[in-house]
Amino acid sequence: MRLKPLYYRTDADTLLRMELRQLRYFLVVGEEQHYGRAAKRLRVAQPALSRQIQSLEQEIGFKLFERLPRGVRISAAGKLFLHDARLILNDLNDATASAKRISSGLSGILRVGFVESFSWHGIVPDSLKRFREQVPDAELRLKPLGSVDQVAAIKSSSLDVGFAVESANASDQLAQIGVGVVRLMLAVPNGHHFTKVKKIRLKHLIDAPFIWYPRRLFPVLMDGLMAECVRGGLTKPRIVQEAENESLLLGLVACGLGIAFVGSISRWRCPPGVVLLPVSDLNFQIPFALMWRNDNKSLLLAKFIANVGATVQQRGGKDSRD
Repeated sequence: MRLKPLYYRTDADTLLRMELRQLRYFLVVGEEQHYGRAAKRLRVAQPALSRQIQSLEQEIGFKLFERLPRGVRISAAGKLFLHDARLILNDLNDATASAKRISSGLSGILRVGFVESFSWHGIVPDSLKRFREQVPDAELRLKPLGSVDQVAAIKSSSLDVGFAVESANASDQLAQIGVGVVRLMLAVPNGHHFTKVKKIRLKHLIDAPFIWYPRRLFPVLMDGLMAECVRGGLTKPRIVQEAENESLLLGLVACGLGIAFVGSISRWRCPPGVVLLPVSDLNFQIPFALMWRNDNKSLLLAKFIANVGATVQQRGGKDSRD
């Protein structure tokens, strides 16, 4: 708010004692320079209006108007005060309108986390686009984060909401709605002998060099994947390299360093030198969800959650990333 000029001419205590009604009355009288016309415009009695202006003059310690036989004339000091009063009231109106939009969920800031590989296609980008169209005054601050980091950030309120793996939610603090499912596929270099195998099974991968995610990043998921591998006869994958994100993992596969399990959604930005193949007995899917603190009562957040839910329903249920 542009308050400096008025603060230079009045002390803070005086400014606080002023009523906004007095400033509004003064503004109209200053514009009309006639009490009768100003009173009619304000729909107040002229004596009451005159008393309010006199009270304001007593508070600030100088005359705002010179009384004339017919009407009034604004003083030199009053002209400066009129300029500043107009700025204050305009800023107040703007601030009120802005606060009203925030309180009704029509604007404000929403901090949204997402797993990068889930955002290339489907529910995540579609719901973000739809929300921007529905609430154009809202500011979305998007942050790519792993699921575990998202959960921690939402709990600490440094994120409002996040698209993360469902199994990462182990707290009563968080609420969630299911958004989609990603199934795993085998990423191999182009020309790899597995591309000629009609039906790949887990036991066929026993001696293959694997690029693997560090367990510390996705403990629940990696434990679940390992259990599925053991069930299919791949009891001890030969891990030659670890990669902390899917982009690096796919790059290493493209270089011929090894093969890897990746989400089916990787096909949307798979490097030219990588082929994704199904593994017939790998029945492991990764469910992901929209998560938020259940004590977050933001109306903007509520609109975002409703928007994601509607996008999911439009697709006939959870988004399948096959």
